[in-house]
Amino acid sequence: MKMPPAKATVALVGLSCAVYLIEAGTGATETLAMLAGFIPARLSGAMVLPQAVPAFLTPLTSAFLHGGLLHLAFNMLLLGYCGRAVEQVLGSFGLVALYVVGAIAAAAAHYAIGPASPVPLIGASGAASAVIAAYAIFYGERKPLTKHPGLARALNILWLAAGWIGVQLLVGIATAGGDMVIAVAAHIGGFVAGLALAQPLLRWRYRKA
Repeated sequence: MKMPPAKATVALVGLSCAVYLIEAGTGATETLAMLAGFIPARLSGAMVLPQAVPAFLTPLTSAFLHGGLLHLAFNMLLLGYCGRAVEQVLGSFGLVALYVVGAIAAAAAHYAIGPASPVPLIGASGAASAVIAAYAIFYGERKPLTKHPGLARALNILWLAAGWIGVQLLVGIATAGGDMVIAVAAHIGGFVAGLALAQPLLRWRYRKA
């Protein structure tokens, strides 16, 4: 069955790609990362950048910046694939809400492990992790560990969260000390937000049904 157009998913992917083209075309990736990336030290007041985007907005603006073509391509592949399917369940508003909250949760988790860090966080990975979590909730095969629906749902969420956290920790260990820095906490924060929001957003969409 052909899926209807996923307007919000296309818009998010398109905006991210457009921003990257500006980055690549101007060669201003590092400058934009400092001005619009999420820098924990700015939020805590330890760093002041007068010409930068207001610090409270950077959890969102940072999600549209990427450090390279591979970084962009990987995030957009995940967002495009999972976002399209999730949007069919939650609708355009639900997907955007999930993405925004995922970006904020990712920044919050990143801040929690290093509130004084002057290094900018950029990329859609945290926000996309929230979408991936919702995809896992809606389309993943569930094993009926108990007949109680509420408990079964809670166990499924805990199982998904444990699996994702485990994978992210392994990735962090594997890349430790290398040139590539993976924002493990941000990925975990976004994913947990997605697990928490998927069902409430679904109920909100069909609240009058």
